[in-house]
Amino acid sequence: MKQLSRLLVVGLFLIGFNNLQAQDENNPWQVSFGVNAIDVYPTNDQDAAYPTGTLFSEYFNVNDHWNILPSISYVSVSRYVGDGFSVGARGSLNRISKLGDVAADDLSHYAVDGTIKYNILKEKMIIPFIEIGGGYTWVDEIGFGTANAGIGASLWFTDNIGFTLQTGYKHAFEDYGVKHFQHMAGISIKFGGTDTDGDGIYDKDDACPEVAGLAAFNGCPDSDGDGIEDGKDSCPNEAGSKELNGCPDSDGDGIADKDDACPNEAGLAALAGCPDADGDGIADKDDACPNEAGPAANNGCPWPDRDGDGVLDKDDICPDVPGTVANNGCPEVTEAVQKTLLDYAKTILFDTGKASIKTESEAVLQNIVAILAEYKNSKFTIDGHTDSVGSAKTNQRLSEERAYSVMNYLIENGVASSRLSATGYGEDRPIADNNTSQGRRTNRRVEINLVKPSN
Repeated sequence: MKQLSRLLVVGLFLIGFNNLQAQDENNPWQVSFGVNAIDVYPTNDQDAAYPTGTLFSEYFNVNDHWNILPSISYVSVSRYVGDGFSVGARGSLNRISKLGDVAADDLSHYAVDGTIKYNILKEKMIIPFIEIGGGYTWVDEIGFGTANAGIGASLWFTDNIGFTLQTGYKHAFEDYGVKHFQHMAGISIKFGGTDTDGDGIYDKDDACPEVAGLAAFNGCPDSDGDGIEDGKDSCPNEAGSKELNGCPDSDGDGIADKDDACPNEAGLAALAGCPDADGDGIADKDDACPNEAGPAANNGCPWPDRDGDGVLDKDDICPDVPGTVANNGCPEVTEAVQKTLLDYAKTILFDTGKASIKTESEAVLQNIVAILAEYKNSKFTIDGHTDSVGSAKTNQRLSEERAYSVMNYLIENGVASSRLSATGYGEDRPIADNNTSQGRRTNRRVEINLVKPSN
């Protein structure tokens, strides 16, 4: 029987070797061999003819419960099928001298198992795994089927050689079967690497395993022969320099042709390889005035200043009339102009007790319109005032109506409404004595005042 068990293990190995195909992407095969231990005690098998403990009790009681054959007692082979999964077969043999706490008469034990293994981690030095499967076990020539589940881990010393430690539970289907745990420790060997692209470099060491390449580039190609492998070559089919990642530079401006908007004219990196003759930061090909510096907003041409006041036309509210920078290119209202406006405004005549402007004031109003037209960005307020004759309420209303009457006239004659505002002050701001007829005449007035910008 001992020889039969050994032959069975060898046969199992040969069958697996001839039918399995892959272990992982770089090493398609894995063969393991080592020592196994059988423990029937921590199975909680209440139907057993020998004493057992609760599940996992005295799990590591090696001396009292473990059955170990001091030689190579298991061999396995497996095939990688993708996504961390492997399928395989294992053969093992042992001698049972301990059935729980009861001595046995060296019962023979051998088993054949099919396995499905899942590696929890990949490409690590220590790789834990879980394993399930099923098989057939013989104890003293009595056979029974088992369902198996276990865990373990492999410590890989190199890409090919490692140490595997695992434990698993085998549940017997038949009542007479021996439920037991099987522990294994052994050497694992991965091998059988392939060279898909036939470049003499195995896939596991080939950075480009599906494209034939050079050993100098870890199996990757250099199609244009410029000494830069294609994967790092920005222009793999055109020979170039290392400084430009393998790309050519026809105009020698330090910018690769593929990134150069003007590949045949030396230029600047900031302008995608195009020249800028006038140095205004706009490429000559996009510059309407390539030999005269100007801003991009004006297509590379300088902004004009028609009135020569130092304020460019684009910023000049009065581009045809010289003005000041502080007043956005428009002339500023001087004290003399302000006095003229006040003098004109005081001569505006209204119908008695009304806001209607008399026709003889038309010329004065037109003079005011002409002055305001010269100062296009200046704002003015029209202030209405009365004497103290009559009620304060009536005088307030009349002053407001007269101020608005003048403002509306100016708007109707071309002065922008956004530049004008009107206010009535009634009899509150006299500038002469209301006790005299001359004083009252002076107090009945309209003023046009410049609104000074707030700082």
